[in-house]
Amino acid sequence: MFQAAQRIPSSPMELVTSSTGATKIVLAILVVLSLLSWGIIFGKWYELKKALRITRSFADEFAGVPTVDRASQLARSIGGPPATIMERAMRFIAETTPALSGTTERSARFSSAQVEALQLVLDAETTSERDRLGKWVTALATIGSVSPLIGLLGTVLGVIDAFVGIASKGSGNIGAVAPGVAEALIATAAALSVAIPAVFAYNIFAARLNKIEGQVESIGSELIALMVREGMI
Repeated sequence: MFQAAQRIPSSPMELVTSSTGATKIVLAILVVLSLLSWGIIFGKWYELKKALRITRSFADEFAGVPTVDRASQLARSIGGPPATIMERAMRFIAETTPALSGTTERSARFSSAQVEALQLVLDAETTSERDRLGKWVTALATIGSVSPLIGLLGTVLGVIDAFVGIASKGSGNIGAVAPGVAEALIATAAALSVAIPAVFAYNIFAARLNKIEGQVESIGSELIALMVREGMI
């Protein structure tokens, strides 16, 4: 009896080391998902924080810019999403011939159709920039939703193994049942420890992406308004 008691796991680590092969495979998968999740979290936390700071800084300074050329120079000096949007806008302006001609080349203006085309180009560029910044963020949602299912699979397999062991040994007392059930629940606990940070981070990053997208869209609208003030439209 003393030797049997000694074999009963007394800590989570002992439960892991004494678990079945199926449970260990499930735990190994969860460890890989956890490392991937935290790698994405740390990388995207820095990237999105920097992008949001740059976009806010540009939006604040853009309000006082007198010309489109000056706005383009400001965007290039700051970098980030504003530089991408302004570069695309300036390329469109340079490649498009104003439809409404004036007495001089500088007095020529863009038509409403050309302005609408510019807006569509800026919207497409904004979506592309959001997709670039949001790369791997959706993986956090996948990890957050899949991890509990993997943990549940490990728990079910562990419970099945525990009851098979009970049936083969012919003992159904709490001392015989508890270790097997505890071992099975380790997979669920590990899955939750993977899923909770992933889902939490995904929601934060999604909110930041929405803020960045909203500010970039406002930059496009402010650019068109600046073109109106310059007489380009």
